[in-house]
Amino acid sequence: MPHGGPGADAHHGEHGDHGGHSDHGHGDHGGHPGHGGHGGPPGRGHAALRLLAALEAHGPKSVSDVAGLIGVDQPRASRLVQAAVEAGFVRREADPSDARRSILIITEAGRTAVSATIGRRRAAIETALAGFTPAERAEFSRLLARFAAAWPHD
Repeated sequence: MPHGGPGADAHHGEHGDHGGHSDHGHGDHGGHPGHGGHGGPPGRGHAALRLLAALEAHGPKSVSDVAGLIGVDQPRASRLVQAAVEAGFVRREADPSDARRSILIITEAGRTAVSATIGRRRAAIETALAGFTPAERAEFSRLLARFAAAWPHD
């Protein structure tokens, strides 16, 4: 299935981030997230979108919390956060419970980027499935669910 998918909305950290490696070379080009342009999240592909989706779903979090939620190590999370802050999708604020730490908060621009990216992905999937018969869709769904269930969870 193409990057993301109908169930990708708020569950982006479930399968990790390619074992902690970057998404370079995985065909994430053009108007897809990860290239900053076209309203998509900054950074690289899936992890950048998962960062914003995690903040949208779970509210303000620390960099460490976000790293765990999206399945990347802390240095990678820090780089993704920095790119998101520079793009205006996330802002840092002092943690009210510990002024030595900062918390990350998704901005309205970040929410818009998540929504637009997921909308584009959903439309692409609908286009790809348009020529499938109902029986083919059912079979594809069954096989995809089986594939996802068998996916290794490190």
